Amino acid sequence: MSAAAVIIGASGGIGAALEAALIDEGAFHQVHGFARGRSGTHHIDITDEASIAAAAAIVAGGPAPALIIVATGLLHDGEQGPEKSIKELDPTWLARNFAVNATGPALIAKHFLPLMPRTGQSVFAVLSARVGSISDNKLGGWYGYRASKAALNMLIKTLAIEDKRRNDRGIVVALHPGTVDTALSRPFQGNVQPGRLFDAERAALQLLDVIEELRPPDSGGFFDFEGKEITP
Repeated sequence: MSAAAVIIGASGGIGAALEAALIDEGAFHQVHGFARGRSGTHHIDITDEASIAAAAAIVAGGPAPALIIVATGLLHDGEQGPEKSIKELDPTWLARNFAVNATGPALIAKHFLPLMPRTGQSVFAVLSARVGSISDNKLGGWYGYRASKAALNMLIKTLAIEDKRRNDRGIVVALHPGTVDTALSRPFQGNVQPGRLFDAERAALQLLDVIEELRPPDSGGFFDFEGKEITP
């Protein structure tokens, strides 16, 4: 097809695998991979709106993107990890969780959604996490990560409602990739059930399979790697 695909976070484990899979499949005329770790025109910092706008301008110069996947996220950084109790709440860390996990993807939508086709089916997807489901929270803890991913899910629902006015066949969704063997999850893999830790390549293909099965009525939803809807 003459359309383009865009991966935001293409230097991460899942993002890089998604970019490679899309290039290998050859279904898109052009595949853009943006990441904080890349230089030049394919650098992006999702905490800097000017950087997001510059990346969007690059995409705007070519075929319209029919698929955009935001594969960014923050769970830990060095010695700083998710909070085990309310005693560990730190306003700076909490704000950073929201900046990366919620505000950044919302700003990407602000600049990239208008570039997507106004007719025909298209997909704007962000990687969320099951722990961002309020109804699924049975263990507590991880305040910043849980709250920022819950905020992301609400932002996606709201974006989907507005984007439907632009293109009634546009799809805006959140996706849960499962626990994937990447730097993000590595410190927390000890409790993963056997067979439930996926390599990045498998996770990418699972997500692309889910995306392929999405239909316009699914817009605003939150789906796992098997295509099952998660209650936010």
